[in-house]
Amino acid sequence: MEWGGPGFVVAIIAISTFGWVMSSWIRAKHGYPIENEWSGMSAKGDPNAERKFELLAAENDRLNGKIDRLEERIAVMERIATDPAERTAREIDALR
Repeated sequence: MEWGGPGFVVAIIAISTFGWVMSSWIRAKHGYPIENEWSGMSAKGDPNAERKFELLAAENDRLNGKIDRLEERIAVMERIATDPAERTAREIDALR
């Protein structure tokens, strides 16, 4: 084999390509980000991301409902604290 011939150049290109493919495969297998064609990085997707999103959305709705109820209670407490005593006493008795 001649070191300066086209066979040597093809062998170097094949070895480099094989090394790049193996490196990408190992990185993907272990969850590391992979370089794409334009030197950007593409990370491995999370298979549970949709489930996490649904759980967070449900918790967000639950907490928003709780905040709304607490705001209503605070409004009632503010009204009781600022209203005249007679009407406040009647409202408190009505709530019992």
